[in-house]
Amino acid sequence: MELLEREPQLEQLREAIRRSRGEGGVVLITGEAGAGKSALLRAATAGEATRVVRGLCDPLETPRPLGPVRDVIDELGVDLDVTGFATLAELGAGLLEAIGAQPTVVVIEDAHWIDEASVDVLRFLVRRIESAPILLVLTARTDEIGAAHSMRPLLGDIARHESASTIAVPSLTIGAIRTLVRETGLDAASVLARTGGNPFYVTEIVRHPEEGLPASVRDAVLASTGTLAEDDLEVLRLIATAPDAVDDRLLPILGIDVPRLRRLEATGLLSRSRRGVGYRHDLARLAVDDAIPLAASAPLHARMLDALERQGSGDLAVLTHHARAAGDRERTSRYADAAAAEASRAGSHTEAVAFLRLAIEHFSGEPAARADLLERLSWEEYMVSDLDDAIEAITDARSVWSAIDDHPRVAAAHARQAIFEYYAADRRQAERHIGIAVEDVDSPRYASAWATRMYLEFRRNDVGAATASGRVASEVARERHDDEVRLRSEILGAASDVLGGSLAARELLLDRVDEARVLGFDEAASTGNSNLAAIDVDHRRFREAGELLSRALPFTVDRDIPICNQWQTGVRARLHFLRGRWEAALEDAHTVLDVEAAPLALLWPHVVAALVLMRRGGSSEIVDRHLELAWDLAHRLDEPFATLQVMSAVAEQAWLLDRDDARLDDANALIAEIGDLPGVEWATGDLAVWLARLGRPVLALRAAEPFAIELDGRADDAAARWTALGSPFESALAALGSADEAVAAHAVGELDAMGALATADRARGALRARGLTRVPPRPRTSTRGNPSGLTNRQLDVARLVAMGLTNAELARRLYISPKTAGHHVSAILMKLGFTTRRELIRRAEEFGLA
Repeated sequence: MELLEREPQLEQLREAIRRSRGEGGVVLITGEAGAGKSALLRAATAGEATRVVRGLCDPLETPRPLGPVRDVIDELGVDLDVTGFATLAELGAGLLEAIGAQPTVVVIEDAHWIDEASVDVLRFLVRRIESAPILLVLTARTDEIGAAHSMRPLLGDIARHESASTIAVPSLTIGAIRTLVRETGLDAASVLARTGGNPFYVTEIVRHPEEGLPASVRDAVLASTGTLAEDDLEVLRLIATAPDAVDDRLLPILGIDVPRLRRLEATGLLSRSRRGVGYRHDLARLAVDDAIPLAASAPLHARMLDALERQGSGDLAVLTHHARAAGDRERTSRYADAAAAEASRAGSHTEAVAFLRLAIEHFSGEPAARADLLERLSWEEYMVSDLDDAIEAITDARSVWSAIDDHPRVAAAHARQAIFEYYAADRRQAERHIGIAVEDVDSPRYASAWATRMYLEFRRNDVGAATASGRVASEVARERHDDEVRLRSEILGAASDVLGGSLAARELLLDRVDEARVLGFDEAASTGNSNLAAIDVDHRRFREAGELLSRALPFTVDRDIPICNQWQTGVRARLHFLRGRWEAALEDAHTVLDVEAAPLALLWPHVVAALVLMRRGGSSEIVDRHLELAWDLAHRLDEPFATLQVMSAVAEQAWLLDRDDARLDDANALIAEIGDLPGVEWATGDLAVWLARLGRPVLALRAAEPFAIELDGRADDAAARWTALGSPFESALAALGSADEAVAAHAVGELDAMGALATADRARGALRARGLTRVPPRPRTSTRGNPSGLTNRQLDVARLVAMGLTNAELARRLYISPKTAGHHVSAILMKLGFTTRRELIRRAEEFGLA
């Protein structure tokens, strides 16, 4: 059929292919089902000298993990085992090397059906694609991609990519339809009204003009089957049950010989590909599939399932699909269970959840075996931050074990639920469950229960209790050769020592995290990274925290652990915030707040969002809402550190608005109660300084050095210490208390430069109240010369510029083109108020970019 009204799209795609031979790029082809996205691709790549490889996404209810990536690897003909890589980033690196060996067009068709693991691999490629002669082309029905769709993060990366473009494939106009129907006797306007200009629908109608204008598009497709014998039609229906294609090796098992295949191909509905025999378009497959009599559908799927088993297929997702459609509960549950385990090993916990839910839905075995599935499901749901469902699943499992008097498993379920409740920010429930779990000394999860108890105690800064619990957990874990619990307790033990100020323990903790990662204990490794990063940020070890998070966050993406990714992103928001990088801080904060994140992960995003908006003079209603939510979370967690930090934010708001706040009345009592706990001196010092600024009494306390200096009345020394630590806002606020009028006035200018306009205005009033006469006026235009407006990506580039890298070196390091690197550098210099790179290099230490 003639390709009409596609000349602009065709030329745009061909130009992208030509350009990609020198500099890689991305093209997203969008359009409704049947719009002709694949036809456009075929036309653009026909006769192309550039190598073309394809990966297909199939309309399975739960997609096969890494399905299109496996297809691409097969077409490349390279020895790349997807199971041989520890992380998806490593797989992405191997794939990038294999593809980039020569100019290549990588086509991912029907990406609206893509799995999450493939999304992560493609995101890795997109971020590095400019460095290789690769054009990544994705086709997708964007109307089927909702806000929570797995493809959303990939679409976000593509939208921000300078070398990416989108080609929309529109419906046909009346002019094109007239051309197509001119020899059929059909009325073009009627065809347009019936089809909406959908090229596939129009084509099917035109292929059978003798049928007239059919009542539906399905009738147009089925017109091709009207002359088939009944046994041929049954085979056509059988092929329609396969959402991908029927492997050539299956054809003899299914009794499909060459003559029959030729008769079926004559319908024009089928086509051959590397994957085997399948429908020319999924709309055609659906039309035939929908027309299968209800009673005939299950036997056809059962026939296909039997053939796949005889062939020895290991495609668990497809086996699950056919078993479910066949109504075979036992095989559906068995294959879904196995598919879930495979997905979990591959770091595809989202798909693991879907398969386990299917396995449980169709399970018909013993209650204890069903409880095992529920327990596994609860853990996978926890990993993807679906805490309400995780709690429900483990509660159901516990009920089963309680009913059959399996006390050790009941205790184990309580221990697991304690973790879920804690991440849901319900400490009271978490402690209740862990208390029940540790009472059962015969439980095989006894060590795990004590490790969880240790974690809850550590999070309350109760190092003494955590050490005692850890001693029990470690001893039992070693007796039972439980490496995961042993490492978990050793990680937490080292974290407790770091909390108390031991830097040697920090190295030990990192060693144990690496060991956990190598042994495949992803959650234990990520939790260790999360807690260490939080301690580093609180102790103002900014460089160490940044380096740790630069490794830890990609790991949570590679291994599909949203629960840890959300927490670490919130910690990074606070890191940026304390370093004066407020735009990047807000970017991270809203990344967490804009999704259904674990309540535990929301504390820092709420605090950061409130304080940045407050300092900039943003909406008081939004600020109050963030503070209210943070206050509620802190009290539900009942942890000194969280409570102190939220109280400090409340005190800052009270100072900024020059008003009292009753929530601060218990501040000194709280400081007195927890002042001797290890690791709270930064939080207590922060609160104490704000109380002093408010004119409230401050009790004697153990505060971290910069706060203690300011409380001692040495404002200049405190400001210098904050500058050395890399906290510009704290430095400016401390300097406001300087006896030197020029220093205090300069601090106001610094606040203006950061964009803290509301804070600067409050400082002006405070200085005038002190009797200072040379208070600088509010600037008429926005002031530059600080990194508060840089995004995360710009901060990465700025750090490399500060190292002295040229645009070409930046391009190689960041996998972008020199031209794109130049754009980034220009934007950064403009935001910082610099005219040359040399200025940035010279002042890198000052801005925390060294």
